[in-house]
Amino acid sequence: MGLSLPGWLQLQQQARADKLAVTGGKAKQCIVIYCWGGISHHETFDIKPEAPQGIRSTFSPIDTVVPGIRVGEHIPLLAAQMDKLAVIRSVHHESSAHGKGMFYNLTGHAPPAATTAANLPPTADQWPSLAAVVSRLRPAPRGVPGAVRLPYPLVDNGTLQAGEYGGWLGIKYDPIVLRTPAGKAWGGVSRTLGSEVLDLNADIDFERIGSRTSLRKALEQPVSTEKDFTGFTHFRQLATDMLLSNGVKHAYDLDREDPRVRESYGDHIGGQSLLLARRLVEAGVPIVQVCCSAGDLNGGSGDMWDTHGDNFNRLKNRLLPVFDQGFSSLLVDLENRGMLDETLVVMLTDFGRTPKINGNAGRDHYPGVYSLVMAGGGIQGGQVYGSSDSKAAVPHDRPCRPEDIHATIYDCLGISPRTVIHDGLDRPFPVSHGRILPLT
Repeated sequence: MGLSLPGWLQLQQQARADKLAVTGGKAKQCIVIYCWGGISHHETFDIKPEAPQGIRSTFSPIDTVVPGIRVGEHIPLLAAQMDKLAVIRSVHHESSAHGKGMFYNLTGHAPPAATTAANLPPTADQWPSLAAVVSRLRPAPRGVPGAVRLPYPLVDNGTLQAGEYGGWLGIKYDPIVLRTPAGKAWGGVSRTLGSEVLDLNADIDFERIGSRTSLRKALEQPVSTEKDFTGFTHFRQLATDMLLSNGVKHAYDLDREDPRVRESYGDHIGGQSLLLARRLVEAGVPIVQVCCSAGDLNGGSGDMWDTHGDNFNRLKNRLLPVFDQGFSSLLVDLENRGMLDETLVVMLTDFGRTPKINGNAGRDHYPGVYSLVMAGGGIQGGQVYGSSDSKAAVPHDRPCRPEDIHATIYDCLGISPRTVIHDGLDRPFPVSHGRILPLT
């Protein structure tokens, strides 16, 4: 009753501005497959067999189930699912550092122009991530996180990377990190990366949690108010709800999955994380981001997509088998469960790799052109959008940028890219300045 007229009018204005502008999107949830390090488009979705020696891949192209679309020989399972995929071959930007490239691809906004550092640690004044914005505009059911990251936060040279967090939306919208409970090559990531990682398989006395929660509420009531600890209270309550309710806890228990389905994803952290992502969106999580690699960050760069050296052997023997098996199994699983039409699947990465093969049989960072993939959620499969030149060095036809990818993602999720959200200073911003690509 003590609210002033100006305050009331401000609340009315913000309520109107933050109202979700709905499009005709079909997707109800989203799974982001993130290839941290920069997956090579030359060896996967934009192979150029006629390119000169020194640029041409040692891999051969293979046919897919869609006539006229060819991919690299070491993603045969995805080739068999090409009728579900839209490949975008003309994405480009200007940021050749991992942190900046990741920031651009996960927020849909260019990294700060004044920043010269290659790595951007997360701060409260940065653009929120795609996952944070979706959780803001698509509230989850009680006890279900608005956004989840699997199986660890992204780092480069020991520094947590900006772009995955709530930014100026506030820490309430930071996507939580869950440790994938199974799969080979898991290490002690939660002890080394500087970001909390929840393990719902921990040995927990649930009766004791209930008693301690009641005691805490009784003790806190006289000494604090909700506004004093909004972020802390939010995550504490969310963690308690997740531990004490069945939805997310059961989704997290991969032993409940059909053994044949679980096996199809592969006995590795990449595949099991994608399986967990499917189970989490099925439990009501609006968006799940999976860092899809062959192992954990403690395994070093050999398990990531940063193939400066030994590019072809690393892709052939380790990285692509995990990616191909996990991604293709996710598509088949979603289709078999009747979920593909309502689940948008997006493959993102930092950038592509250089056309020129370096002296270490590797390819270096290259944002000049690269390929991304979308499926489900209303996306028309069996198509290629845009193209690169004969050396896969620059866009040749229908160039696009990360903001256009984000505008398309929002549109598929029924969110207008021009939906306005407010930062901590109450300044209005559209969620995307990009254009919607005609993929549906």
